[in-house]
Amino acid sequence: MENVTDRTSNPFGMRPPCEAPCSTDVPAVFGYGDANADFHVIGDHPGVHGGRETGVPFTGPDASPAIRRVLSEVGFADDPGDVPELENCFLSYLHMCCPPDGRDPAPEEYHDLEPFFDAELRAIAAHVLLPVGPRAIEHVIEEYTARASKLEIDMAALHATEIRGSGFLVVPVRDPSEWTGNDADQLVERLRSIRARDYRETADLSRFLGTDELYYVR
Repeated sequence: MENVTDRTSNPFGMRPPCEAPCSTDVPAVFGYGDANADFHVIGDHPGVHGGRETGVPFTGPDASPAIRRVLSEVGFADDPGDVPELENCFLSYLHMCCPPDGRDPAPEEYHDLEPFFDAELRAIAAHVLLPVGPRAIEHVIEEYTARASKLEIDMAALHATEIRGSGFLVVPVRDPSEWTGNDADQLVERLRSIRARDYRETADLSRFLGTDELYYVR
């Protein structure tokens, strides 16, 4: 199924119950990018990974440019600027609101916005999830894989590896503020390798049609 929309920001019209706007022009940092993307980059919240001023995840003065450079090098973004044109890639946050005073969201605030995040994730229906930072990695592994009890959440060890999830391929990304050495190169090479092969998770339902037509679903 293809999402038919010309909106790159908040393509599904999410209306989260934010306590206050992020800035004068930005009510919240909504999901942004290609609504039919196969690759979905998931951050924590705007106070950690940027977007308060721009309304675009992983951009603005509070964001590390490392993620944007990787997206550009892999071919997802036309340039590493604050309003990139994305192809086959979608960016979003677990918590899209900006809590007042620059504090981190409280556990109950993450809980309140989780249904909005989950609804958008399933609407995008990407094949590859790239959670960035400890909270996003732990959440994605717990909610979208069956590996939570089998994995040690070691950010350095998990970075740019592959975890088979429940219908998703998960590639954890260490928080860019902690990148050292060749962390960026490892992520670039991992994504190039995935793009070079058949990474799609589909099921063949042709047997139910009673015809010779092939029918694959996500």
